[in-house]
Amino acid sequence: MVKEADTQAYLDQLGRRTGMVLGLDSICELMAELGNIQDGLNIVHVAGTNGKGSVCAFLSSILTEAGIRNGMYTSPAVFSRLEQYQVDGENITSQEFSEIIAQVRRACETMTERGKNQPTVFEVETAAAFLYFYRRQCQVVILETGMGGETDATNIITHPLLCVLTSISMDHMKFLGTSLEEIAEAKAGIIKENCRTVAVKPRQKQVQRVLEERCKEKHAALVYSDAHQAEDIKFGTENQNLSFRYGELGEVKLSMAGAYQVQNAVCAIEAAMALREAGYFICDENILTGLRKARWEGRFSVLHTEPLFVMDGAHNLDAAKKLRETLKRGFTNYKLIYIIGVLADKEHEEMLKIMVPLAWKVFTVTPSTSRAMDGEALAQEAEQYHSQVRYCPHMADAVSAAFESAQGEHAMILAFGSLSYLNELREILKEKYYDR
Repeated sequence: MVKEADTQAYLDQLGRRTGMVLGLDSICELMAELGNIQDGLNIVHVAGTNGKGSVCAFLSSILTEAGIRNGMYTSPAVFSRLEQYQVDGENITSQEFSEIIAQVRRACETMTERGKNQPTVFEVETAAAFLYFYRRQCQVVILETGMGGETDATNIITHPLLCVLTSISMDHMKFLGTSLEEIAEAKAGIIKENCRTVAVKPRQKQVQRVLEERCKEKHAALVYSDAHQAEDIKFGTENQNLSFRYGELGEVKLSMAGAYQVQNAVCAIEAAMALREAGYFICDENILTGLRKARWEGRFSVLHTEPLFVMDGAHNLDAAKKLRETLKRGFTNYKLIYIIGVLADKEHEEMLKIMVPLAWKVFTVTPSTSRAMDGEALAQEAEQYHSQVRYCPHMADAVSAAFESAQGEHAMILAFGSLSYLNELREILKEKYYDR
């Protein structure tokens, strides 16, 4: 029996050793060792800058309601690697995960013995996803890209059932390109010949042009999802729910909060409709119930109610704009207390410029990752836009300071800026304050 600790140690060591390498050569070699089992899966491939995880969660919940066994692979892990591999909404067990990784590890060792390069940790995790979903005989696999699209390890698939593009904005410029067109081209690289494609209707003309040209080149039928077609949007601050009306579906209710979830839900609806056209039996009630039941941790997740404590994975400028819209639509009666930690390669100054002026108090932290921006330097940046900013050397200090500030006030604590520190923050809350 493979020990979970050994599995985690192997992946952590592999991550430090291999880093990030774009391209498909290694994943192709690795999957050949594993019998190219990905070719036997019906895959919904999801790319984009923001909203991928939420769209995947919505669609998985819809398929589960329809009785269609579905696997969902997402990245990065926020709280546990096990959450990256789900079948019908249930995480892989630690034992299954260890067994799958062990099988992939043996394939990697065979490769390196033949003089091939060691696959990266993301390639190993992606291969494990294909293997797990093949073993579990999933009827549909929802596969989220890692960082990009065209050169992402998930793009080894050649005949996807459906391609889905969520909103596209500036992100990972070091790897994907310095212009919006270059980033859109990288994301659109998942679109294959004659493949049904659903895309969030871009606000930017240059992104729309890239998507349409790619679909024309690949003879792919393109359907836009447009959140502007959602009507009568209601945002409830007490139960954190959203509702809206959408076409013949009528009233749609979401348990996931955040105004940006309307856009993600509409995208998932159109993806479900595309799967229905492809022959899968998905009725309107499956869609409505699936949307209402869907959960996605780390996206405007309420962790505590007195005071209200919310964490959100907003980690780039576009996501920050959408988070700001949520605050302005439903939380203007709260004194806002921020806990912010960011990665150095993000548009942190632009994020601060639009978010910090809404705050009452701001506490900055340094996420525990090599890519983190120093929290003290972040505090200095934030002071350009606010006078009540304080750097906290330890995450627990920031949580304690935020709770102390909220005492006796109608306040809301909001932690955002990077997914990388949310697990540490949640563990601190569990130990001292957790009530959800």
